[in-house]
Amino acid sequence: MPIDFQQARHAMVEQQVRPWDVLDPRVLDTLMTVRREDFVPLRHRKLAFADLPLPLEHGEVMMKPVVEGRMLQAMNLEPGDEVLEIGTGSGFITACLAALARDVTSVERHADFVERVRQRLANDHVTNVRLECADVFTWQPGRLFDAICVTGAVATDPERFGAWLKPGGRLFVIHGASPVQEALRITRRGEGFHRESLFETDVPYLHGAAPAPHFAF
Repeated sequence: MPIDFQQARHAMVEQQVRPWDVLDPRVLDTLMTVRREDFVPLRHRKLAFADLPLPLEHGEVMMKPVVEGRMLQAMNLEPGDEVLEIGTGSGFITACLAALARDVTSVERHADFVERVRQRLANDHVTNVRLECADVFTWQPGRLFDAICVTGAVATDPERFGAWLKPGGRLFVIHGASPVQEALRITRRGEGFHRESLFETDVPYLHGAAPAPHFAF
């Protein structure tokens, strides 16, 4: 039986995302508008709206829809904001950010992901995204951003990313040791940073940001 994707998308928003305290109307409208099924690997398209992470190539994953919704809401995006996404992945969050903000830069280390997302965004006539193929731990943006989202976890404090925020800018990042990681919103206030704990989760680490291995003797 063919899937009614619009009905499934509505159920995802109303039965998963909204009950998880995602109440920002712009975020909910964006999740209802951006076609998540177009960014899911074809073999998993029927699971596009399921409450689970979906595997991508290179050992990467798409986050659960509820985590994506909380992340988008946490950044408090305004239509004029300039946003950095660290980890393009499937490109679904990239497309959502493009709908919510004026300008999006997205950095991804896997060239095949970058090219696939570039084509998808072009097909949807999304013109306010700049895709960069680079390792974010050697890349330099050369500018500051109103908001930054990191789509993989980091084991240690994300000082490198916080330095790329404008005053008042917001960073969403998942921090700590698996399987109990903490989603944070970090706001730049002058030369300091204010940290807010949002929720607990468990997602794969950003490449280069996993905990150092511990050896037992």
